[in-house]
Amino acid sequence: MNERIQDATIRVFIALAPPDDAKEELARALRPAYDAYPRMRWNRIEDWHITLVFLGELPRPAVALLRPALAELAGSRHPLHLSLRGGGHFDERVLWTGIGGDVEGLRLLAGEVRALVKEHGVAFPDRPLNPHLTLARSRRDDASSAVRAAAGLSGFTGRTWWAERLHLVGSNFGRGPGPIHYRDIEAWPFSGAS
Repeated sequence: MNERIQDATIRVFIALAPPDDAKEELARALRPAYDAYPRMRWNRIEDWHITLVFLGELPRPAVALLRPALAELAGSRHPLHLSLRGGGHFDERVLWTGIGGDVEGLRLLAGEVRALVKEHGVAFPDRPLNPHLTLARSRRDDASSAVRAAAGLSGFTGRTWWAERLHLVGSNFGRGPGPIHYRDIEAWPFSGAS
């Protein structure tokens, strides 16, 4: 019965994804941290994303209702010129890199996405947007690793790139032991006029 309930819901967020070459550039900058802090729980490069809104566990029909509206929103928006830059940490345990470029456009897009989700009757934890890309988490017994790794990223400035798609992402695929993996439920191009 419990498995049937889990199958009826999906853990969902709406995000932007940097292109592979921008992620690879950051991964090269992280090589010293990978070597220095092997006990950190490093996110897989293919899962790196910039969350616009985290919706949590949703019934599958609610997810289906959002898809046409998100497609329409993406079709009316133009791509955003962004970059990955610097490093920081939350609560001394979560390592992240920041976002540069059209951060104001990113904030406007996030506001539009959040308003659309609310209009469709989906409640979510409404946290302030702090544009970042999560890289890793320290273990409780080694919280200072994230702080030290963030200091090592302080001078990182990645190339600029275009965020060209809005992604609806699920994160409970392959439930069971082991790390969570993300997968696009659907993604839509930003095809509005620049």
